[in-house]
Amino acid sequence: MLTTLPAMFYHPCYSTLELPAQHRYPISKYHTLYQRLIDIGVPLNAFTQSAPISIDLLAQSHCQHYIQTLCDGSIDAKAMRRIGFPWSAALFQRSLCSVGGTLQTAEAALKHGIALHLSGGYHHAFYAEGSGFCLFNDLVVAAKTLLQQGLSKILIIDLDVHQGDGSALMLADEPGIVTCSLHCEKNFPYRKQSSDWDIGLAKDCSDAHYIEAVLQSVHSLINWHQPDLVLYDAGVDVHQHDELGLMNISTAALYQRDLLVLQSCNDRKIPVAAVIGGGYQRNITALVQLHLQLFKAAFSVCGSHLAGKIET
Repeated sequence: MLTTLPAMFYHPCYSTLELPAQHRYPISKYHTLYQRLIDIGVPLNAFTQSAPISIDLLAQSHCQHYIQTLCDGSIDAKAMRRIGFPWSAALFQRSLCSVGGTLQTAEAALKHGIALHLSGGYHHAFYAEGSGFCLFNDLVVAAKTLLQQGLSKILIIDLDVHQGDGSALMLADEPGIVTCSLHCEKNFPYRKQSSDWDIGLAKDCSDAHYIEAVLQSVHSLINWHQPDLVLYDAGVDVHQHDELGLMNISTAALYQRDLLVLQSCNDRKIPVAAVIGGGYQRNITALVQLHLQLFKAAFSVCGSHLAGKIET
């Protein structure tokens, strides 16, 4: 049963991580997104603070030794360079909160229909190594945890501009979790893995072609698999102004995409948990406006007047 607003999860630590000057990762976008939602009228009690996942639960999906090296800082410097962040205890704790937040978001979706996480989408993390700003794979951890708790089929719809290579490899032998990735073919990661459903899109892909690919993928996968839950990575780095995305998708198409995914799930009464995924612009205000399209779509599906407070 949908309520007026979806369940939403956030933690202040998402943006408090100290990074070197001119670091490529837009760490302030999480707090800015949270503040923008409050500014348009989302009440504070609509948000639940994310709780860190336990090490024991995390170790059911990731290598115990790898987790320990990130916990105590003994991880190899080369491995940290592959991740893209300098090691710190705060980074480790932030990652635990992000993974825990995605799991909480998925659990809330099962109760309320739609739930949103103001972080998540760390799909480049593998079993025993990180990559591309991803330490742990929150989508995999959430999916595997809920499968163990009794769900039969979970569908991961990954629409970040980069292929969800970590998710694909970690779940290659897990028939209960279906992985889907629509991404820019000529972009990171250069070595793609095999998802259950992969579509590599061209850099000059039009809005119309993009939306058609999303529509056909979402409807086909839902019809075939009839999942108990959809985990949706709503990365905005497909946008035409993204500095790492290399694609040319408009803001209007982002909103149309997010509405399509959420409405398709709602129409079939399939719970959907969404994470904001990637997005890389130095103009944080402009970047957050793109992430807000997910919330506009969710508010619209839930029948909230706040959808009208967010511009497309």
